[in-house]
Amino acid sequence: MKKRAAPYLPAPGSIWASLPTPALLLDAQDRVIAINPAAEAFLNLSTRSMQGQPVLDKLAIDAPLEEVFARARTNQSALFLNDVDVGTGERAPVVCNLQVAPLNDDPTTLLLTIAPRELADRLGRAQNVKSAAKSAIGMAEMLAHEIKNPLAGISGAAQLISMNASAEDRELTDLIVEETRRIVKLLEQVEQFGNLRPPEQRAVNIHDVLDRARRSSLVGFAAHMQIVEDYDPSLPSTLGDGDQLLQVFLNLLKNAAEASKGKPGVIRIHTFYDLSLRLRRRDGTGRAVPLQVEIIDNGPGIPPDIASEIFEPFVSGRENGTGLGLALVSKIISDHGGWISVDSVPGKTVFRISLPIAPKGTAGDGDETA
Repeated sequence: MKKRAAPYLPAPGSIWASLPTPALLLDAQDRVIAINPAAEAFLNLSTRSMQGQPVLDKLAIDAPLEEVFARARTNQSALFLNDVDVGTGERAPVVCNLQVAPLNDDPTTLLLTIAPRELADRLGRAQNVKSAAKSAIGMAEMLAHEIKNPLAGISGAAQLISMNASAEDRELTDLIVEETRRIVKLLEQVEQFGNLRPPEQRAVNIHDVLDRARRSSLVGFAAHMQIVEDYDPSLPSTLGDGDQLLQVFLNLLKNAAEASKGKPGVIRIHTFYDLSLRLRRRDGTGRAVPLQVEIIDNGPGIPPDIASEIFEPFVSGRENGTGLGLALVSKIISDHGGWISVDSVPGKTVFRISLPIAPKGTAGDGDETA
């Protein structure tokens, strides 16, 4: 009888380096002994800069950690903290779940793991955005249909009255016409949001679309801004609708330009490849979304009270905003099988879009399928 091979047991160092969750080892004085690569990436801090430093000097954690550490050592058991803000000087706080546990062979040494809820929450919002959009679309279509026709009559009547009105009365009729036109423009945005046309799935060079958006922005709403290109030219094509993606990038560039409130500013368009993110489909299978596009501005940032809902319909940080632009962006990216997220602190706002790769042999813009 053939002897069964012994199972492979990885070295402890290999397990530590492979952990997908940020983890830190702390000595008896709560100083950092080591951090794994996932923690380096999450905290944007190197192992060398952390080693030997009190962990509470390096991390801003909204919880009584000294008490938690003491209880974990005294009781020799793991403790869990949910929904805790974790930040550093390099990044804004992120809601996380923490676990603190003593090591079996050294009860004074603690293992601190940090599980960011940021990604899960955003993916959940990305999955739910379609249902939220459908609810808004139903109301949008009803409003557009019921309001546009009477508005045309009101505007026409005001124009007829102005023909025989005094100068003072013409100011009032002009105001009526101006306001009805403004409402019509708003309704056109609502109708645009209600467009349920699925994207035409073709191979799209993302840099061609970004270049069109950049050039259009610079001759219009972003004329006062400097737009910097930071592209990875080796990126493959994505699968999607070039016109709809152009609409997405124009919306994001317009938001970034308007955030400066007319003052000169800088917008950076950054593209790169990251294979670490996969979206789970409804059937349980995963799909890689490795093509990354970031729109980064140096404006004042998104108001904290609406940051978590910025992609929801009718949520806006601008005084006269409709709250439909970013909801439309989120809907389009969701329809493309991708996802969108935002990180914002005063002086730096980053909208990040993750998209799939076009399969080999997919027809591109201007091509004909066989």
